[in-house]
Order: sequence, then structure tokens, then C-alpha cells
Amino acid sequence: MLKTVIANFRQRLRYEWLVPMLLVAMSGFWFSVATAAPPKSGEVAPDFELANVDGGTTKLSTIAERGPVVLIVLRGFPGYQCPLCNVQVNDFLKSQEKFQQAGAQVVFVYPGAGSGLAQKAKQFRGERVIPEHYTLLVDPDYQFTKQYGLRWNAPNETAYPATFVLNSDRKIAFSKVSDSHGGRTSAKDVLEQLAKSQNQSAK
Repeated sequence: MLKTVIANFRQRLRYEWLVPMLLVAMSGFWFSVATAAPPKSGEVAPDFELANVDGGTTKLSTIAERGPVVLIVLRGFPGYQCPLCNVQVNDFLKSQEKFQQAGAQVVFVYPGAGSGLAQKAKQFRGERVIPEHYTLLVDPDYQFTKQYGLRWNAPNETAYPATFVLNSDRKIAFSKVSDSHGGRTSAKDVLEQLAKSQNQSAK
């Protein structure tokens, strides 16, 4: 009788361990299937079309035909206006003439939930004047963010901050994805990458 009880206990214990292990394995599988990986240097950036903060839309493949594109993914609106995003945008605005001289389009993507995201993006822009070769796009409900594998799916989070420097054929010359709120690229960093990419193209 005692042997039977012990055997049943061992069998039950084995199944109690097996079920959680299977659930963990399956959750990891579904996460890997559902989440795209961010595009890497050397790859062609996936095309997308997003709404401009002031109306109309911008398509990546269309603006890339004019020259290099600097694609900067902000944290957007995770329930508040991100202070580090403000610092980064201001940094790039200070170098707008240098980006114009480089023939580059600078595109900011502002992700967040809900249909009121454009209004939040306008609040984020505030009194800042966005030059013609700069664009502020909104990504409501994270369509672009998920496409680029940048969705930060946690409370009070939106997207992993990222920067991509693209050639006119949308090939990625430089990419950086931060795993925190910081670790952003500066305008100086990107201008150096643009010069490096243009020098390589000229050879």
C-alpha cells in the first residue's frame, strides 16, 4: 500500500513539473513567432506608410528616393511626454542645417495607443518648428513598431528607442536599438554615420 502511494505521488509530482515547463516553452515559441526582430545593418528596411502629425501620410520608399533617411523611433506617449525624447529631438533640430547639407531626411516616429495620438504628438512638438526635411509621424496602436520588432510590451512602455540610417535604396547603413530609455544616438553620431556611408558609396 505504501509503495503504491509513493509511486502515485512521484507520478503526480512529475506531471506538476512537466506542465509549467511545457507552458514556458510554448510561451517562448509564440513570443518568437509573434514578434519580429529589428532590421539590422546591411538589410533593406521594411517599407511603411504612416500619418503625419499635421495630416497626410509619408511612405518610406517615396522619401528614400530623394536621398538618405534618418529614421528615429521615439518612445512616443507611454502615458506622459518622454523627457529624453525631448532632449533627443532638440539635439537633432540644432543640427538641421547639417542634415540638410547632407541631403538627408530626418523622420521621427511617435508611437502610442489610441486614436488621440496625433494630438499627443502635437503637444510633444509644442512650439518647436519642424523644418521641411524633418517629419514627425504617428504610429497609433503600434503597427509600425511591431513591424520593426521594437514594441516594448510592458506597463507604461511603448517602443524601444531606435535609430536607423538608410541609403536611398532603403539599405540600412547604421542601426542602434536601445534596451532602456537612454542609450540614444546623438545628431553628431548620425552625421558621422551619414558621412561614412556617403564616402563608401562614392568609392
